[in-house]
Amino acid sequence: MIDIEIRDIDNKTKGKISLEGQVFGNEASPAVVHSAVVSHLANQRQGTHSTKTKGLVSGGGKKPYKQKGTGRARAGSTRSPLMRGGGTIFGPLPRDYEIKMPKAAKRAALCKALTMKLADNEIMVLDAIKIDRPRTKDMIKILDALGLAGQSVLLVLTEKDSNVLLSTRNIPAVDVARVADLNAYQVAAYGKLVFTEEAIKKLVSEEVAAA
Repeated sequence: MIDIEIRDIDNKTKGKISLEGQVFGNEASPAVVHSAVVSHLANQRQGTHSTKTKGLVSGGGKKPYKQKGTGRARAGSTRSPLMRGGGTIFGPLPRDYEIKMPKAAKRAALCKALTMKLADNEIMVLDAIKIDRPRTKDMIKILDALGLAGQSVLLVLTEKDSNVLLSTRNIPAVDVARVADLNAYQVAAYGKLVFTEEAIKKLVSEEVAAA
């Protein structure tokens, strides 16, 4: 078990929580995390890009000029890739960029990413994050009190909270995620992770149950 302090939004210590070593005490493995990040980014690509070859471009039925006597290279169509308005040579076509990764490998990558984050003191646990109404100033005040102003921060909650979400969307490099949606890419992409106590307990219970 690994102990970590629980703080409130004023950065005052409220107690401690013991984290399961099965989730936060793994052997560091940048290679596994890197594979998960590459898979996540590849799966975000739509692959809808498309170009036309000379056989797909409209027009070009008539020979542009006679075969001989012009001093120019022979040409049979104005749709040739060598001409303006012609087709594209080896251009991109629709394709699937998906890189599949087993669920067990994704879980392992997440746990290893969390382990490395905790080892670097980049994880913080709050007793709760509550904002009465959507207001960016209130969230900036909380981040200032936690010493996270101007930093890259991911707030991890148990469920979607519209007030927190709307209060953070205008703050650069600050985002909100549900613990159920957390993945190795998000852990690696943000400088600091701020969990609510309820969220980190849910994360540990789910990962231990799935192992």
